[in-house]
Amino acid sequence: MGFLLDTHTFLWFAAGDRQLPKSSVTLIEDLDLTCCLSIASLWEFTIKVQSGKLLKAPTLSELVNVAQKNNISILPISPEHLEALSTLPFHHRDPFDRLIFAQALSENLTLISRDKIAKSYKVKLLW
Repeated sequence: MGFLLDTHTFLWFAAGDRQLPKSSVTLIEDLDLTCCLSIASLWEFTIKVQSGKLLKAPTLSELVNVAQKNNISILPISPEHLEALSTLPFHHRDPFDRLIFAQALSENLTLISRDKIAKSYKVKLLW
């Protein structure tokens, strides 16, 4: 079984934020499980930092180090992901979320997220 971390999930994990359920932390820390982070999440993070929406944020390098130390693979955007994205209905207009949902579907990964709208896309959701 594999997991895809939503942007907020990864940021909360990296920060040790208690908003992230302990059960999710345990899964992410289990090095025997496959955990991925979309490159779209790092892109989204970068834009939010530049726009001033994330003021007390780690650096991008620090986040990449957290991913590497926890055996979290950075999932690139592939043509197959874009094909899956092109078939998604417009229940949600956030381009980063839509791409992450498409990646979860395309890669058959369970999304660790509190974003309940993912269920509208039939994404396997944990949390």
